[in-house]
Amino acid sequence: MLRRQVRLRREYLYRKAQEDRLRTIEEKKQNLKSALDENRLLPTEVRKDALQLQKLLEYDDEGAEGVSSHIDDEYKWAGVEDPKIMVTTSRDPSSRLKMFAKEVKLMFPGAQRMNRGNHEIPTLVRACKANNVTDLVILHETRGQPDGLVVCHLPFGPTAYFTLYNVVMRHDVPDIGTMSEAYPHLIFHNFTSRLGKRVSNILKYLFPVPKDDSRRVITFANQDDFISFRHHTYKKTDHRNVELTEVGPRFEMKLYMIKLGTLENENTAEVEWRQHAFTHTAKKRRFLSVQ
Repeated sequence: MLRRQVRLRREYLYRKAQEDRLRTIEEKKQNLKSALDENRLLPTEVRKDALQLQKLLEYDDEGAEGVSSHIDDEYKWAGVEDPKIMVTTSRDPSSRLKMFAKEVKLMFPGAQRMNRGNHEIPTLVRACKANNVTDLVILHETRGQPDGLVVCHLPFGPTAYFTLYNVVMRHDVPDIGTMSEAYPHLIFHNFTSRLGKRVSNILKYLFPVPKDDSRRVITFANQDDFISFRHHTYKKTDHRNVELTEVGPRFEMKLYMIKLGTLENENTAEVEWRQHAFTHTAKKRRFLSVQ
């Protein structure tokens, strides 16, 4: 089993390395094609290989989907099989983090929660892979306040790291009632950039495909790179009006890193994206949307 995991990981890394080379060729082909169509000078970066690229263009098809991405390998079973989520916490969790872990477990249909105990990260990840878990969710805290969320997609990655703000738990709201366990409909607002679509995919594939008549809605709304999480159920009061009921929890998330690997390879995995806060334009730049 270990040899098979190593071989699959090596094959995945090889396909990902090929992706950058193929994307560079594809971009050059598109630059050449647009220059020829508009009857203007060829860009300097394609002049040397123009004849060879033109031969490749002749074989291109209008229905082609371009370069296949490593994302296709990561989420190849998305929508076909329901995700299997494992929720756990950091070591020695407070009672408040344990309560939050219970609520997060209920957010994901079919998820399981595990007490962390003395288990180390490599042991956790190996156990999850052996049991066909698709995503490992780890919650962190500071002085009893949940403030960190790590989503590790198995078996190859990616691993996304989020900071949590303004967490309001269901346990903090009196007389809130029970939480529906139906498969939720998802709303993603303002994830328009390439990184935004990447983040929406990481979050979207934590949930199974809902039925059309599901009355449960989960919203991820991006504003200034802060992702607001809201959880509602709805019912129709008449043919025009709909009544929303918030069932919690609610919090804001901010992405600060994506790594192309799993948690046991955290120190050696390639960083796909990292937030660089201490730059002159950090406050002005928006990464998850193009506005």
